[in-house]
Amino acid sequence: MIKVTELSKSFGSLRAVDRLSFNIPDGEVFGLLGPNGAGKSTTVKMMVGMLTPSEGEIEINGASVKTEINKIKTDLGYVPENCALYENLTGREHLEMVCNLHHFPLEKIEPQAKKLIELMELADAADKRIAGYSKGMKQRLLLAGAIIHNPSVLILDEPLSGLDANAQSLIRELIREFARSGKTVVFCSHVLEVVERLCDRMIIIDRGKKLTEGTPAEIMTQVGASSLGAAFNQLTGATDIDNQAKGILRAIEDQNG
Repeated sequence: MIKVTELSKSFGSLRAVDRLSFNIPDGEVFGLLGPNGAGKSTTVKMMVGMLTPSEGEIEINGASVKTEINKIKTDLGYVPENCALYENLTGREHLEMVCNLHHFPLEKIEPQAKKLIELMELADAADKRIAGYSKGMKQRLLLAGAIIHNPSVLILDEPLSGLDANAQSLIRELIREFARSGKTVVFCSHVLEVVERLCDRMIIIDRGKKLTEGTPAEIMTQVGASSLGAAFNQLTGATDIDNQAKGILRAIEDQNG
Protein backbone atom coordinates (compact mmCIF):
# COMPACT_ATOMS: atom_id res chain seq x y z
CA MET A 1 0.00 0.00 0.00
CA ILE A 2 1.09 3.55 -0.74
CA LYS A 3 0.03 6.48 1.42
CA VAL A 4 0.80 10.05 0.33
CA THR A 5 -0.07 12.81 2.81
CA GLU A 6 0.08 16.59 2.21
CA LEU A 7 3.01 16.18 -0.21
CA SER A 8 4.63 19.39 -1.46
CA LYS A 9 7.78 20.31 -3.36
CA SER A 10 9.14 23.79 -4.06
CA PHE A 11 12.02 24.86 -6.26
CA GLY A 12 12.74 28.38 -5.10
CA SER A 13 9.52 30.31 -5.57
CA LEU A 14 8.01 27.62 -7.82
CA ARG A 15 5.54 25.30 -6.09
CA ALA A 16 5.84 22.20 -8.29
CA VAL A 17 3.70 19.96 -6.07
CA ASP A 18 1.17 21.45 -3.67
CA ARG A 19 -0.26 19.40 -0.77
CA LEU A 20 -1.12 16.19 -2.64
CA SER A 21 -2.78 13.39 -0.67
CA PHE A 22 -3.92 9.96 -1.91
CA ASN A 23 -3.87 6.29 -0.91
CA ILE A 24 -3.26 3.30 -3.19
CA PRO A 25 -4.23 -0.19 -1.95
CA ASP A 26 -2.47 -3.40 -2.94
CA GLY A 27 -3.51 -4.91 -6.26
CA GLU A 28 -4.49 -1.62 -7.89
CA VAL A 29 -3.28 0.14 -11.03
CA PHE A 30 -3.40 3.80 -10.05
CA GLY A 31 -3.10 6.54 -12.66
CA LEU A 32 -1.28 9.80 -12.04
CA LEU A 33 -2.69 11.97 -14.79
CA GLY A 34 -2.12 15.56 -15.80
CA PRO A 35 -0.95 17.84 -18.62
CA ASN A 36 2.74 18.37 -19.30
CA GLY A 37 4.31 20.32 -16.45
CA ALA A 38 1.57 19.36 -13.97
CA GLY A 39 4.00 17.94 -11.40
CA LYS A 40 3.64 14.23 -12.21
CA SER A 41 7.33 13.42 -12.60
CA THR A 42 8.25 15.50 -9.54
CA THR A 43 5.71 13.53 -7.51
CA VAL A 44 7.05 10.22 -8.80
CA LYS A 45 10.65 11.20 -8.03
CA MET A 46 9.67 11.97 -4.44
CA MET A 47 7.88 8.61 -4.21
CA VAL A 48 11.05 6.72 -5.18
CA GLY A 49 13.38 8.82 -3.01
CA MET A 50 15.11 10.76 -5.80
CA LEU A 51 13.78 14.10 -4.51
CA THR A 52 13.20 15.15 -0.91
CA PRO A 53 9.75 16.61 -0.23
CA SER A 54 9.57 20.18 1.03
CA GLU A 55 6.61 19.07 3.15
CA GLY A 56 4.49 15.99 3.66
CA GLU A 57 4.99 12.27 3.97
CA ILE A 58 5.10 9.20 1.72
CA GLU A 59 4.76 5.68 3.10
CA ILE A 60 5.21 2.51 1.05
CA ASN A 61 4.13 -0.71 2.75
CA GLY A 62 4.20 1.09 6.10
CA ALA A 63 7.75 2.46 5.74
CA SER A 64 8.63 6.14 5.36
CA VAL A 65 10.37 7.14 2.13
CA LYS A 66 12.13 9.93 4.07
CA THR A 67 13.75 7.71 6.68
CA GLU A 68 13.57 4.12 5.40
CA ILE A 69 14.29 4.37 1.67
CA ASN A 70 16.88 1.56 1.72
CA LYS A 71 14.28 -0.80 3.17
CA ILE A 72 11.69 0.34 0.63
CA LYS A 73 13.97 -0.22 -2.37
CA THR A 74 13.66 -3.98 -1.96
CA ASP A 75 9.89 -3.61 -2.56
CA LEU A 76 10.12 -1.00 -5.30
CA GLY A 77 10.53 -1.09 -9.07
CA TYR A 78 10.85 2.15 -11.05
CA VAL A 79 10.91 3.04 -14.74
CA PRO A 80 11.82 6.73 -15.26
CA GLU A 81 10.43 8.93 -18.01
CA ASN A 82 13.80 9.22 -19.74
CA CYS A 83 16.02 6.21 -20.39
CA ALA A 84 18.65 5.99 -17.64
CA LEU A 85 21.04 3.34 -18.92
CA TYR A 86 24.80 2.85 -19.17
CA GLU A 87 24.94 2.58 -22.93
CA ASN A 88 28.40 1.01 -23.07
CA LEU A 89 27.04 -2.06 -21.31
CA THR A 90 25.22 -4.87 -23.06
CA GLY A 91 21.64 -5.63 -22.12
CA ARG A 92 22.75 -8.75 -20.28
CA GLU A 93 25.42 -6.83 -18.36
CA HIS A 94 22.86 -4.21 -17.35
CA LEU A 95 20.47 -6.78 -15.87
CA GLU A 96 23.29 -8.62 -14.11
CA MET A 97 24.37 -5.28 -12.61
CA VAL A 98 20.81 -4.68 -11.36
CA CYS A 99 20.77 -8.15 -9.80
CA ASN A 100 24.02 -7.33 -8.00
CA LEU A 101 22.56 -4.07 -6.70
CA HIS A 102 19.69 -6.08 -5.21
CA HIS A 103 22.16 -8.52 -3.61
CA PHE A 104 21.10 -11.60 -5.54
CA PRO A 105 23.02 -14.78 -4.66
CA LEU A 106 25.81 -15.16 -7.21
CA GLU A 107 24.42 -18.40 -8.64
CA LYS A 108 21.03 -16.76 -9.38
CA ILE A 109 22.25 -13.68 -11.23
CA GLU A 110 22.92 -15.21 -14.66
CA PRO A 111 19.73 -17.34 -14.85
CA GLN A 112 17.49 -14.49 -13.65
CA ALA A 113 18.97 -12.07 -16.19
CA LYS A 114 18.56 -14.68 -18.93
CA LYS A 115 14.93 -15.30 -17.97
CA LEU A 116 14.02 -11.60 -18.19
CA ILE A 117 15.91 -11.17 -21.46
CA GLU A 118 13.85 -13.95 -23.01
CA LEU A 119 10.54 -12.76 -21.57
CA MET A 120 11.16 -9.22 -22.86
CA GLU A 121 12.11 -10.58 -26.30
CA LEU A 122 15.64 -9.17 -26.12
CA ALA A 123 17.57 -12.41 -26.66
CA ASP A 124 18.91 -11.43 -30.09
CA ALA A 125 20.38 -8.20 -28.66
CA ALA A 126 21.35 -9.40 -25.19
CA ASP A 127 25.09 -9.24 -25.86
CA LYS A 128 25.05 -6.05 -27.92
CA ARG A 129 25.78 -2.61 -26.52
CA ILE A 130 22.71 -0.71 -25.30
CA ALA A 131 23.82 2.29 -27.38
CA GLY A 132 22.56 0.42 -30.45
CA TYR A 133 19.15 -0.41 -28.99
CA SER A 134 15.95 1.17 -30.28
CA LYS A 135 13.74 3.24 -27.96
CA GLY A 136 11.40 0.28 -27.51
CA MET A 137 14.24 -2.10 -26.66
CA LYS A 138 15.58 0.32 -24.07
CA GLN A 139 12.15 0.65 -22.47
CA ARG A 140 11.77 -3.13 -22.30
CA LEU A 141 15.22 -3.39 -20.73
CA LEU A 142 14.34 -0.72 -18.16
CA LEU A 143 11.14 -2.56 -17.30
CA ALA A 144 13.02 -5.84 -16.97
CA GLY A 145 15.39 -4.17 -14.52
CA ALA A 146 12.47 -2.71 -12.58
CA ILE A 147 10.78 -6.09 -12.00
CA ILE A 148 13.77 -8.44 -11.88
CA HIS A 149 13.76 -8.50 -8.04
CA ASN A 150 9.99 -9.17 -7.84
CA PRO A 151 8.96 -5.89 -6.17
CA SER A 152 5.54 -5.38 -4.60
CA VAL A 153 5.27 -1.81 -5.94
CA LEU A 154 5.96 -0.74 -9.53
CA ILE A 155 6.15 2.97 -10.41
CA LEU A 156 6.13 3.81 -14.12
CA ASP A 157 6.69 7.31 -15.52
CA GLU A 158 5.45 7.50 -19.14
CA PRO A 159 6.56 3.89 -19.81
CA LEU A 160 4.86 3.63 -23.23
CA SER A 161 6.41 6.77 -24.70
CA GLY A 162 7.91 6.13 -28.14
CA LEU A 163 7.04 2.43 -28.24
CA ASP A 164 5.54 0.59 -31.20
CA ALA A 165 2.16 -1.14 -30.92
CA ASN A 166 3.58 -4.58 -30.08
CA ALA A 167 5.82 -3.26 -27.31
CA GLN A 168 2.95 -1.22 -25.87
CA SER A 169 0.70 -4.29 -25.82
CA LEU A 170 3.35 -6.34 -24.02
CA ILE A 171 3.90 -3.72 -21.32
CA ARG A 172 0.17 -3.09 -20.83
CA GLU A 173 -0.47 -6.79 -20.30
CA LEU A 174 2.50 -7.06 -17.94
CA ILE A 175 1.06 -4.20 -15.85
CA ARG A 176 -2.32 -5.96 -15.66
CA GLU A 177 -0.72 -9.26 -14.60
CA PHE A 178 1.38 -7.46 -12.01
CA ALA A 179 -1.74 -5.97 -10.40
CA ARG A 180 -3.67 -9.26 -10.62
CA SER A 181 -0.98 -10.84 -8.46
CA GLY A 182 -1.83 -8.38 -5.66
CA LYS A 183 0.91 -5.86 -6.34
CA THR A 184 0.59 -2.10 -6.74
CA VAL A 185 1.24 -0.13 -9.93
CA VAL A 186 1.51 3.65 -10.22
CA PHE A 187 1.12 4.63 -13.86
CA CYS A 188 2.14 8.21 -14.63
CA SER A 189 1.01 9.57 -18.00
CA HIS A 190 -0.65 12.38 -19.92
CA VAL A 191 -2.16 9.95 -22.47
CA LEU A 192 -5.83 9.68 -21.52
CA GLU A 193 -6.73 6.64 -23.61
CA VAL A 194 -4.00 4.50 -22.06
CA VAL A 195 -4.79 5.57 -18.50
CA GLU A 196 -8.51 4.91 -18.99
CA ARG A 197 -7.88 1.38 -20.29
CA LEU A 198 -5.32 0.41 -17.66
CA CYS A 199 -6.12 2.15 -14.40
CA ASP A 200 -8.60 1.14 -11.71
CA ARG A 201 -8.52 4.63 -10.20
CA MET A 202 -6.67 7.83 -10.92
CA ILE A 203 -5.81 11.26 -9.66
CA ILE A 204 -5.75 14.25 -12.00
CA ILE A 205 -3.34 17.04 -11.10
CA ASP A 206 -2.45 20.38 -12.65
CA ARG A 207 0.10 22.96 -11.51
CA GLY A 208 0.98 20.63 -8.66
CA LYS A 209 -2.53 20.51 -7.21
CA LYS A 210 -5.04 17.67 -7.04
CA LEU A 211 -8.10 18.39 -9.14
CA THR A 212 -10.00 15.15 -8.58
CA GLU A 213 -9.63 11.46 -7.77
CA GLY A 214 -11.69 8.35 -8.54
CA THR A 215 -12.48 5.76 -11.18
CA PRO A 216 -12.86 7.04 -14.76
CA ALA A 217 -16.66 6.69 -14.42
CA GLU A 218 -16.69 8.58 -11.12
CA ILE A 219 -14.64 11.43 -12.53
CA MET A 220 -16.90 11.76 -15.57
CA THR A 221 -19.94 11.84 -13.28
CA GLN A 222 -18.35 14.44 -11.00
CA VAL A 223 -18.06 16.98 -13.80
CA GLY A 224 -20.99 15.83 -15.96
CA ALA A 225 -18.79 14.81 -18.89
CA SER A 226 -19.51 12.13 -21.49
CA SER A 227 -15.87 10.99 -21.77
CA LEU A 228 -12.71 11.05 -19.69
CA GLY A 229 -11.13 13.34 -22.27
CA ALA A 230 -13.93 15.86 -21.88
CA ALA A 231 -13.68 15.63 -18.08
CA PHE A 232 -9.91 16.14 -18.25
CA ASN A 233 -10.25 19.18 -20.50
CA GLN A 234 -12.91 20.67 -18.26
CA LEU A 235 -10.88 20.14 -15.09
CA THR A 236 -7.64 21.50 -16.54
CA GLY A 237 -9.29 24.47 -18.22
CA ALA A 238 -8.70 23.26 -21.78
CA THR A 239 -12.37 23.60 -22.74
CA ASP A 240 -12.00 25.45 -26.03
CA ILE A 241 -9.95 22.88 -27.94
CA ASP A 242 -12.32 22.70 -30.93
CA ASN A 243 -12.31 26.45 -31.47
CA GLN A 244 -8.55 26.58 -31.01
CA ALA A 245 -8.06 23.92 -33.70
CA LYS A 246 -10.45 25.70 -36.06
CA GLY A 247 -8.60 28.96 -35.46
CA ILE A 248 -5.28 27.38 -36.40
CA LEU A 249 -6.74 25.97 -39.62
CA ARG A 250 -8.32 29.32 -40.49
CA ALA A 251 -4.99 31.06 -39.97
CA ILE A 252 -3.30 28.60 -42.34
CA GLU A 253 -6.05 28.97 -44.93
CA ASP A 254 -5.90 32.77 -44.73
CA GLN A 255 -2.12 32.70 -45.16
CA ASN A 256 -2.35 30.46 -48.22
CA GLY A 257 -5.37 32.26 -49.64
